[in-house]
Amino acid sequence: MARRSIPQPATLSVILLSLAAPAFAQDLCGGVGSGGQWIGGDAASSDMTTADNFREQLALVMGGNDYVALFTLSETTDVRLEAAGRGAGDPIIDLLHADGSLILSDDDSGGNAASRAETTLDAGSYCMAMRSYDGGPMTAFVRIGRQDHEPLTEGIALQVDPGSSGSCAEAVPIGPLGSSVNGSATDDPYWSFTLDQPTAISITAVNESADPLITLYDGANNYIAENDDHDGFNSRIDMTDPLAAGTYCISLNALADETAPITLTVSAYDPQAAVLAIYDRGEAAPPLDGTVPVTDLGLVSTRIRQDVNGSSIASWFTVDVDAPGLLMLEAIGNASADPVLVIFDDLGREIGRNDDHGNTTDSLIAARVTPGTYTIGVWKYGGSLGLIRLLVERYVPAQ
Repeated sequence: MARRSIPQPATLSVILLSLAAPAFAQDLCGGVGSGGQWIGGDAASSDMTTADNFREQLALVMGGNDYVALFTLSETTDVRLEAAGRGAGDPIIDLLHADGSLILSDDDSGGNAASRAETTLDAGSYCMAMRSYDGGPMTAFVRIGRQDHEPLTEGIALQVDPGSSGSCAEAVPIGPLGSSVNGSATDDPYWSFTLDQPTAISITAVNESADPLITLYDGANNYIAENDDHDGFNSRIDMTDPLAAGTYCISLNALADETAPITLTVSAYDPQAAVLAIYDRGEAAPPLDGTVPVTDLGLVSTRIRQDVNGSSIASWFTVDVDAPGLLMLEAIGNASADPVLVIFDDLGREIGRNDDHGNTTDSLIAARVTPGTYTIGVWKYGGSLGLIRLLVERYVPAQ
């Protein structure tokens, strides 16, 4: 797909991940903010509630790392977050609350492989993390602004014409909460549901072959939220704050195969299930209390090899390190397995993530470590099972 060119503002800043982060940000967003940069250059200029215009940076993402933009809101504000890669760059964005919880993720909703998300946030501090879809190096324009500011990207399916054929005015009722329907985005592009009382809800659209994109509107066709690629190529919207009683509309699109059947489900939001899903996707290290199965591989003296029957749900392991050094992690898949790797330190901070190292679909991470316990997650793209060989090697500094 051809990309549109994106002009470079005269005041654009080039931000390198290696720059020192603000000292206070060490614990922001569960530690993610430790490598972050104020989107406006400083804290005062990064308050998007009072900003006179959007804030934008040109970010350099090295292979396997994230770029993190920090911003604040002094009161409840409608915001837009965007990332558009240069050249063949394909960015993915995550929005995190100050406490480290994931608010939303997006891949291609900006159009032309760009990322875009619009939502309403309460006053507070936030982190927008951006990474490359394929785990390789990338430069991308990052823009954060209010929804009344000029957008960076073209966007996909951000508006509904209530008078057009097949719009929300003619949406098909999906049924009560807990109901699912199955059909292509071409056959049934709009669905509706009704809430009898204020309710927090979850909406999922599942079929990676279709690459679904879902957008939620209220009964007056006002945009509420959207998602693409929340879990692989599947989509999910969690409205953790209860929606008011009334009728709502879901716009269903397919970015890959428009004829592929998509399973669309609307259910009551389950906070415990949402947390477990974060662990299943490898977005955070699970607790070591038995909530999630974790295999202890013991002390890494030289090397450990472990075979994993990989699926799209992360398998978790811990290793112990008793001296400073370097851990080299490899995940090698068989013909049907495309593995992904992530490693967290004993405080739950992500210190490495990789998919498709070099010209292969295998994964590789090199991480400097100090004595402690490290948690490793490995999974594969796609719903089928596949053998993954996990290798953990320890290297010590030369004397």
